Amino acid sequence: MLGSTHGTLTTDFRARVVACGEESHAAVHSMTVDAAAECVLDVSGRPLHAAVPDLDRFFRPASVAVIGASDAEGRPNTGITRQLIGWAERVGARLYPVHPTRESVFGRACSPSVAELPEQVDLAVLLVGDPLPVIEELAQAKVRFAVAFASGFAETGEEGAAAQARLAAAVERSGLRLLGPNTNLNAFERFRDDLDGPAIALITQSGHQGRPVYTLQELGVRLSHWAPTGNEADLETADFISYFSQRPEVGAIACYVEGLKDGRSFLLAADRAARAGVPVVAVKVGRTETGARMAASHTGKLTGADQVVDAAMRQFGVIRVDGLDELQDTATLLARARKPQAEGVVVYSISGGTGAHFSDLATGAGLSLPTLSEAKQRELHEWIPGYLNVANPVDNGGHPVGDWRGRKIIDAILADPDVGVLICPITGPFPPMSDKLAQDLVDAAETTDKLVCVVWGSPVGTEEAYRTTLLGSSRVATFRTFGNCITAVKAYLDHHRFAASYRSPFDEAPRTPSPSFRKAQALMRPGHQLSEHAAKQLLRAYGIRVPREQLVTSAAASVRAAGLVGYPVVMKASGAQLAHKTELGLVKVGLTSASQVRDAYRELTDIARYEGIELDGILVCQMVERGVEMMVGVTQDALFGPTVTVGLGGVLVEVLHDAAVRVPPFGEDQARSMLGELRGRALLEGVRGGPPVDVDALVEVVLRVQRMALELDDDLTELDINPLMVLGRGQGAVALDALAVCR
Repeated sequence: MLGSTHGTLTTDFRARVVACGEESHAAVHSMTVDAAAECVLDVSGRPLHAAVPDLDRFFRPASVAVIGASDAEGRPNTGITRQLIGWAERVGARLYPVHPTRESVFGRACSPSVAELPEQVDLAVLLVGDPLPVIEELAQAKVRFAVAFASGFAETGEEGAAAQARLAAAVERSGLRLLGPNTNLNAFERFRDDLDGPAIALITQSGHQGRPVYTLQELGVRLSHWAPTGNEADLETADFISYFSQRPEVGAIACYVEGLKDGRSFLLAADRAARAGVPVVAVKVGRTETGARMAASHTGKLTGADQVVDAAMRQFGVIRVDGLDELQDTATLLARARKPQAEGVVVYSISGGTGAHFSDLATGAGLSLPTLSEAKQRELHEWIPGYLNVANPVDNGGHPVGDWRGRKIIDAILADPDVGVLICPITGPFPPMSDKLAQDLVDAAETTDKLVCVVWGSPVGTEEAYRTTLLGSSRVATFRTFGNCITAVKAYLDHHRFAASYRSPFDEAPRTPSPSFRKAQALMRPGHQLSEHAAKQLLRAYGIRVPREQLVTSAAASVRAAGLVGYPVVMKASGAQLAHKTELGLVKVGLTSASQVRDAYRELTDIARYEGIELDGILVCQMVERGVEMMVGVTQDALFGPTVTVGLGGVLVEVLHDAAVRVPPFGEDQARSMLGELRGRALLEGVRGGPPVDVDALVEVVLRVQRMALELDDDLTELDINPLMVLGRGQGAVALDALAVCR
């Protein structure tokens, strides 16, 4: 994993980061980004660009070899061979069976080995139990792609993982690209070619989990590709995201992900999709992992593995959903809907109860339901009785059936410039009213660029209005549940808002160390935790403000230090193994005289001696005026490398658990977004008459900590600034305590 290499490139990037011409020609010729660009690294040693695999010849090969082809009845390879022959005919590929003992398979001449194929093939499908011995033959024959169906690799435990590592190493040497092992035939399914409009491209690590999205074709939704990545010994989810985001027919990418192979490659792929404006919707299993780790800092205890994945996805615009039904509905909407003209949502229903219920759920999810203007309400009341509420939700009391009024109502709502989405929840069929309503909605949707959504709540789903009228329109987004509609609409609005303002953080990521780096590196003590005094020197090196303080080793020196620092003072024990001093009584606050300082020194050293704690001295510190206590920290994630966390600080930090995390690199916009995610963000704005604090200074600290995390990636395991006292507006922020753990 990238995070465990501490600044070096992993073999996982072998095919994405071309090593300045040192790779084989076979690897280079399948990439679309030049080698020079791929040598660009950030200051932590991680790549800032990744090549896009040219997978055209994988999905649409000119020639295919089936290694281990069979036509013997009852053999598993026979059914697979038959399916591959049908697929090859559909895509116009020449198919060559390969088997050492057969002269022909299904009437086709059979080659005894790869070396004796009549031409260089684009794709080899390996129907063999152990694909490893075949890889070298494929390389010699200059085959570009291979698929390995065989199981018994990393999914089976340590022995299988070792076998997969050997396979991956052989593939790396060969220069070809491999899908699998432990994959299936999903890439070679029959895709409908009679459907128009933007398509969904599907990526799954488990083939069966992609079935709900694949079957959307039966509802008229176009599917262009299916990449079943399996164990990802070589080609991985990130490769296919990068490739699909460049395809003109792809309107959205739907993913089912069990584990990410490499954090940085995933972020680079998501960045490429974000630049292209192609939405990525993903189910990522593993929400219940606690990500437990041995951590000395608060930050380490707060940041679990799934929280980091969630933040990384949100940071780069990947829309994470929980269910496969949400995946299919959200991906469909994002693929087919046009760019929103406004963010206002209007709920239109034939029942006041339905409208109220849906509006509650939509508002709770964060959708904006604006009150329609008085003029618009008067217009609607021309066709809707005056006693019904039309402010939003709009209650029509029963959609008009016998005349033109129903269409007039819908058109009038869509004409409002503040309205970008119209949602009509129909909880059950009520013909002819529901039939006429469905038709009017479809007709209106055909004449507007605004999004029209219908929730058809009938559990039957065989009604003509649903099967023919609604599903027959590509301009109406049809859902079966309130929840899925709300999830998809929110994702649609969020995505377009994100895409409109997206700037890639990789373009501005630091590539050379700052002047602070050498100062900080000199403070590192490999394998040890730094004392508070040393940790604060580390912060100083990166321009993060700390209180005036002096480290002393005698009572007399503590009194002199207090005079220099200025009363009142704080006194704290300082030692390399001290993590949480308050619990041990090793902090004294608000000391105002020499006698108090002298007594405090003796008490602190006595406690340390009793507890068996080795000290490097006692800190005599400036007492900083009250502000809002925050926490900023760094931890190392096994997948993504360094992560930065910000949250409410103080002694209750682990109780409140109010924190947000990001994966570097990120810019000021993401730093501010982190603060917006905090439940206690109102404290920063001033509560109960209190003044607002210096948010700009807090953001600056977060960005400086990020720079430190990147530059000291080889040296720093954890950093915890707690509390960071954020003072009144324009007064800055001061790190009152700090803990740092070196690698």
